[in-house]
Parts: sequence; structure tokens; C-alpha cells
Amino acid sequence: MELTFWWVLPLAAAAAVLVHWLAGRRTGGTHARPVAHSERLTTLPEYRRALRRHRRWLATAVVSGFLLLAATALAAARPAERSTTQPELRNRDIVLCLDVSGSMASTDAAITGVFEKLAREFDGERIGMVMFDSRAVQLFPLTDDYDYIAGELGAARRAFDDGGDGFFSGTWGGRGSSLIGDGLAGCLRSFTESDSSLGGNGAAERSRSVILATDNYVSGAPIFTLEQAAQLAKPKNVKIHALNPGDLDYGEDRDQPGARLRAVAEGSGGSYFAPDSPEAVPAIVQQVQESEATAYRGAAQLIVSDRPEAPLLAALLAGAVFLAAGWRLER
Repeated sequence: MELTFWWVLPLAAAAAVLVHWLAGRRTGGTHARPVAHSERLTTLPEYRRALRRHRRWLATAVVSGFLLLAATALAAARPAERSTTQPELRNRDIVLCLDVSGSMASTDAAITGVFEKLAREFDGERIGMVMFDSRAVQLFPLTDDYDYIAGELGAARRAFDDGGDGFFSGTWGGRGSSLIGDGLAGCLRSFTESDSSLGGNGAAERSRSVILATDNYVSGAPIFTLEQAAQLAKPKNVKIHALNPGDLDYGEDRDQPGARLRAVAEGSGGSYFAPDSPEAVPAIVQQVQESEATAYRGAAQLIVSDRPEAPLLAALLAGAVFLAAGWRLER
């Protein structure tokens, strides 16, 4: 605790001394006038009780008045406390990269459902979504229009739940299915160099991540392999967080699909998950969100908070007592 305007206290003390001195000069010039046989009055028990009561209330008025002035001066000196904080910078870009082959419907529905709810709580983040099967199709670009995001994600979630094939028709027609490399490459195109910083002036770099959900079963001949697509993430500083609900125990072979996807995700600075059911997806998304927030903190900031509560409360109580004492003295 410290005082912002500490010099107010010596000024208040000097003012109090000056007022006391002036009051003493004013009362010092009065002349007492003798009254004959006053001892008959002053020796009465009622008089003595009244005098003691008067002196108590006078002392109460003096003490409460002093406390009122002291508390008011302390509040005027602006007591404050200093603390430091390292705020979370909410300038993240997140692209949902969803494999929409038939086996992924329940997982995709869980992911879009989670982000549909999160979108109403975001402040500063930008979200985009790309769907892929044999082709990659952008559902919506990176944007911070959260009402629009929630509407698009809600439509996607309902399509995943109901099996609305028309919603995903643009992702078909290519040669194969679950072409993960092509899908990831299409998702990484959502990030451009021009918006890598806030306002384009390099003042604050944006955190970038892809949430890649796929069954990891490639059928066909993609243009990009998984590793080739992952190379596109490095110059853009994009982290890949992979969800692979189709992951099985393939052993320790590095050439197995699950091991390759894990290596790509963790090699980008991201993470790898193998959810055993769609119900596990919300916890995974929360874990990804928390890890991204922890990794992307702003510079430490000094926070100065005014704390006038105690002196103001003391001034209020002292003022109330002072008024009560003045009222009793007037009776």
C-alpha cells in the first residue's frame, strides 16, 4: 500500500495546527464574569452529572472531528496498491480443419458444437473453417464476426448430426478420400502474410493454430503428402493440433499413419490426441485452448489500483459520531 499524493498529509496537519491556533486566539480574549454564590449550583449532584456528560460528549466530538479530518486527508492522499500482471493476448487465429469423410461425422459434430459455444465468448480471436475429403473447401475465412461464426458452425454441426450430404458436396469429386495432405495444405492457405500482425505494422504477432481432425485413413493419391503439407506451416509459424479418433495401436514403427501424424503435429509445436469417443472432444479442445493461451502471454504490466475504502469508511463513521456529539451538546 502506498500514497499517491503523500504530500496532502503534511498540508492537512499544517492546516489543522493553524485552525487550532486561530481558535485559541479567538477564545483567549473573552473575559469571565463572576457570579455570586455559584458554588450552590456547582455542588448539586445533577449539575455534576450534567457537567461530566457534557465533557464526555465534548471529548467525543473532538476525537471524532480529528478522526474525520485525518481519514478525509488520508483518502485525499489517494491510497493505492501496485501489482504486476501478464495478460493473455487475445489475438489468436484458429482454423478448424475437418475431415468430412463418413467416419468423422460424430467427431466433427462435437468439434463444431464446442466452437459454436466458444464463439460467443471470444474477444479478439479470429476463427476460420475448412472441410476436406477428396477436395478442400473453405466454409468461411478467418473472421472475428462471432455471430456469423456461430451461425456457420451451427449449420455445420446440424449437417454432421443429420448426415446432410448436400452440405459437403463440394468436398467430393476428387481422386480418393481423406486426402489429409491436400486438406492440411488447403487449411494452411487460410493464413496470409499480410495479416500476420495486428494492423499490419508488426506491433503484435498473432498466434496461429490449426485444429486438424481426421480419421487418418488416406485413400487415393494426394498432391501433397502429410509431411509436405506440414512444411507449409513452418514459414507461417502455424501450430498443428491433431485429433485422430481412428488411431489404433500400430506399435513403434515411425512409418505407421498414427506415428506420422503425431510427428507432424508435435514437430510444429502443436499436440496430438486420439479421442476414444466424441464425448472426449470438448475436454481436448479446452486443453488446446488453455495451452495456446498459456503460450501466448503479453508483456508484464504494472497495475495501480486505488484503495480508498478503509479511510472513507472511517470518515463516514467518524462523521456520524461527530454529528451525534454535536446534537447532544446542543441539547
